[in-house]
Amino acid sequence: MGAVVRAASLRGLPQLVDGLGSDSAALFARFGIDPAALSADDAVVAVRTVGLLLEVAAAELDRPDLGLLLAERQDAGILGPLAVAIENAGTLGEAMESASRFLFVHSPALSIALVPDPEDVRGVAALRYGATGPAPMPAQASDLGLGLLHRIIVLLHGGPYGLRSAHLTHPPLVPVTRYTDFFGADVRFSRDSGVLRLPAGLTEARIAGGDQVLRTLALDYLESRFAEPGQTVSGRVRGALARSLGSTAPRAGDVARLLRLHPRTLQRHLAAEGTTFERILDDVRRDTARRLITTTDLPFTQVTAMVGLRAQSALTRASKRWFGRTPTELRRAATGSPRTP
Repeated sequence: MGAVVRAASLRGLPQLVDGLGSDSAALFARFGIDPAALSADDAVVAVRTVGLLLEVAAAELDRPDLGLLLAERQDAGILGPLAVAIENAGTLGEAMESASRFLFVHSPALSIALVPDPEDVRGVAALRYGATGPAPMPAQASDLGLGLLHRIIVLLHGGPYGLRSAHLTHPPLVPVTRYTDFFGADVRFSRDSGVLRLPAGLTEARIAGGDQVLRTLALDYLESRFAEPGQTVSGRVRGALARSLGSTAPRAGDVARLLRLHPRTLQRHLAAEGTTFERILDDVRRDTARRLITTTDLPFTQVTAMVGLRAQSALTRASKRWFGRTPTELRRAATGSPRTP
């Protein structure tokens, strides 16, 4: 079958096709897909089949904006257990990290990552969505995926989130105004990657109504039930620490229990991969500190707590060791401002 995606990714399509005057049952039968599979949590479909189905449906219905139409009818619920972790995150940054870490549960052929702004504008970051393999994503599937990602952020944020522009990998299929109306921002075409360019500080925006207990349960379920193909133990430790940093004491024993390993077994695996728990923890703290210092205006006392250090003096010492600069100097260099928090 090759790469697969959860059949839930097509939820809403039968109703959409029927509403546009066609026969969804006949369409799905041509591609060997049982529409009932769209409601099952464990049903999967070949990625290639989904892409071809969307392209054929768009052509036969004469709706080249079919991907956007379907995105307007979906929400995070199509992601199954991952949706619980995303919707109950404390911040948009936590939600993005969960999506990046566990999107392979929905489909190993897809990826989401927070990356530097491709336009290199200060104060702007980018959320990249695309295929994990070298083959380009079909246009309708690309519009559906990036469009749904945009909608999920809007829903979590409670409204517009300051989108600077959206990048699509294909030329416009309909008048550009259809895209700009959907995204509420400038849209640029034929780019290397599908991207949402957003304010760098958006990662710190709080999500209203989240339940930390439900989020923890969902993450524990995903961590224990699904192991990313080819992922190292050190990668799993890094992900666990990134999720819990600043909220719980980062102890090797706790992470080992989360990964269903004995602490000594965990240490042996890490040694075989040429690293240690302490080294990974230091790397995660460094990466988190750099992001919080250079892309937010959070007070350094809060940054200290969020990277799991006990005193601001410890953050200052660590910053000098990591970056050769104090937190103040690092933020000043990133923002070009002489202001001291």
